[in-house]
Amino acid sequence: MAEQGAPEKRGRLSRPLVLGAAVALVDREGLSALTMRRLATELGVESMALYRYTPGKEALIDGLVEAYFDEINARLRAGTRHDAPHEDDWRAELRRIAQAFAATAHAHPEILPLVATRPLAVPVARRPASVLELTEHILAVLGRAGFDDAGSLTVYRTFVAWNLGCMLVDKRQVVDNPSEPDPVLRLGLHRLPAADYPRLRALVPRFADFDDDAEMLAGLDSLLGGMPEPPLDGFYGGDAS
Repeated sequence: MAEQGAPEKRGRLSRPLVLGAAVALVDREGLSALTMRRLATELGVESMALYRYTPGKEALIDGLVEAYFDEINARLRAGTRHDAPHEDDWRAELRRIAQAFAATAHAHPEILPLVATRPLAVPVARRPASVLELTEHILAVLGRAGFDDAGSLTVYRTFVAWNLGCMLVDKRQVVDNPSEPDPVLRLGLHRLPAADYPRLRALVPRFADFDDDAEMLAGLDSLLGGMPEPPLDGFYGGDAS
């Protein structure tokens, strides 16, 4: 049963508030804890009060992706002018976007797998507006840099694949024994015969100690450094209209 003050709470509900509560619940307890009933309890309302803002569990899961990209966009907008890259440096702007994505992945690792799969389940035009906003921003950056349509898509796909791939590998690794201080035992490598997997046994323990953000950015710099320069000169080369 909802709390006595539920009618007032219901009057203050909004989609951002509902999605924010869903994100907070998943952050604390994982995706399996998210149900319409449990979310209503978190908000102090009856379950039916939520259906005005999300039609059901599947739409609520898609809402997690929407909220995730809303946070990325908010991080980008919050960047101060002196921290923003010069407008003639498209690589620096992609680096800034990657850092915003990584920070959001750190904050919401349980939602990250949904970010990799849910948008692909619907046509582009039906993806959340926050997803489209970030996509449009990246493509606009590349267009203003002077890339043609084909070049923009090549850089965009390369950038997204690297960024998302790094986050999935780094944030979704499952350890064998989280409380074990020895990295070999923590990762369960003692179960792998050393004679059969010498390099895996030697290198994987380093995963527990390396700076994943620094590695991601170093790899991104190398990747983007190998991209051809746009055919037009300057970030705003050509007709900007």
